[in-house]
Amino acid sequence: MRILHTMLRVGDLDRAIAFYTEVLGMRVLRRHDYPDGKFTLAFVGYQDEADGAVIELTYNWGVDKYELGTAFGHIALEVEDAYAACDEIRKRGGKVVREAGPMKHGATVIAFVEDPDGYKIELIQRKR
Repeated sequence: MRILHTMLRVGDLDRAIAFYTEVLGMRVLRRHDYPDGKFTLAFVGYQDEADGAVIELTYNWGVDKYELGTAFGHIALEVEDAYAACDEIRKRGGKVVREAGPMKHGATVIAFVEDPDGYKIELIQRKR
């Protein structure tokens, strides 16, 4: 068994795709409209789905906002340098909500960014 993807419901698919591709550097792996169900799925990631887990962006036609609730935490991405990643994300128009620095009660360097729908993405600096 392996993890295939994490699904996020988004209120504006083009805006979400722009964030994950232009700000975080992922690529669109596939996209398909389902007219009978009135939804569109777009899969984004850093590698092909056969090689690793990806993110499924689900747009339900006509729904432009969701309540995120309190159960979902975040998606984590490994980065070489969390400080540089924050600078680059900010330059690309992304929103850094927790600057890079050691995690509370630990030494691992982390940061958090937020996508246009309010989902949190943790950046974890690779241990050297």
